[in-house]
Amino acid sequence: MDGDKNNPGSSRKRGGSALCLAPRKKVRVFFVWSSSNPLVLHGQHFGCTVFAFCNYPPLLTAGILFNGSIRREHRVFIELIDSYSSLLDRLTNGEEEDVIHVGELLGKEASGARGDDTKTLKSAILEWLVPRGQAVIPPLFQNIKSDHGFNHEVTGALLCPAGLDWSNAETKQSLKSGETAVHGDQWPMFLYAGYHYDPEDPWKGLLKSEILIYGVKHVFTSPSSVDKEPKATRSGNAYLHGMKSVTKGSVAYIVTQVQFSLCSSSVFSWTDMVTDSKNFYISILDLLEDPDESQEVADLMTWWTQCIMHLFKLKKLFNANSALSKIRAKCAAL
Repeated sequence: MDGDKNNPGSSRKRGGSALCLAPRKKVRVFFVWSSSNPLVLHGQHFGCTVFAFCNYPPLLTAGILFNGSIRREHRVFIELIDSYSSLLDRLTNGEEEDVIHVGELLGKEASGARGDDTKTLKSAILEWLVPRGQAVIPPLFQNIKSDHGFNHEVTGALLCPAGLDWSNAETKQSLKSGETAVHGDQWPMFLYAGYHYDPEDPWKGLLKSEILIYGVKHVFTSPSSVDKEPKATRSGNAYLHGMKSVTKGSVAYIVTQVQFSLCSSSVFSWTDMVTDSKNFYISILDLLEDPDESQEVADLMTWWTQCIMHLFKLKKLFNANSALSKIRAKCAAL
């Protein structure tokens, strides 16, 4: 990768901005890491709940040098350090190459987890477009996305920017042809409860839609929890990582994943100008982190907690008559 042309000695020479994805490259292996390594698992979860598109090597380098000049970049670094107790020691006591390697490993795992979510949501979301028992007409297929987005009546209505009338033939054709370009800060109807936007009260129902609830359940608890209480044999991501509340980052992450699942683009790209995913994701985070909107955001996060957090707290119960339960009961008595 080319260095920083303006400052060859810059600590960012290996990756550019820490909050933009770096070009894909093979991860160098300095140590042997198993899939159960805590850092591997942490990398998978962090991107889904705090900031989805980090370029981790420069984030760690800038953070460890206390050079995080951008407020959000520094905050993301601090949250990463706080969420993984031994990471700071590992970074401060390691060589520069070790820091870069840890960053690349975190980025690789976050990217892999994001890719897995994209793949599974792409098919699952087709079942959430219409009420259960009804069929999407004409049918949509998970591996052929060319007829998604504004090319289909159902997905087009969900992606239509709030404030535009999808039922208007002229508007519909303009969106379908691309004559009307949709920018990331033109939020789609699927963000709103009941897919209804009130121009007099743009906060009403924002980020409370059914399809977003399904997306959060699917990714953070289990696919089965979308329809009922989870009965999966594996613990969900939230339980595995001690996630005790829905985060602002997790809401923005799911919103961006749902947008891609609905659109006609076949490959997710942070720089896709059609979906404008980067600006879309950032615009959601900007609102959720805006101090002037703190009360509305607090109410929203409380709503999310009341809505699905009981699913995050579920854990496997042991039979009272099992050998394990008796051993634990004896230990507790002693």
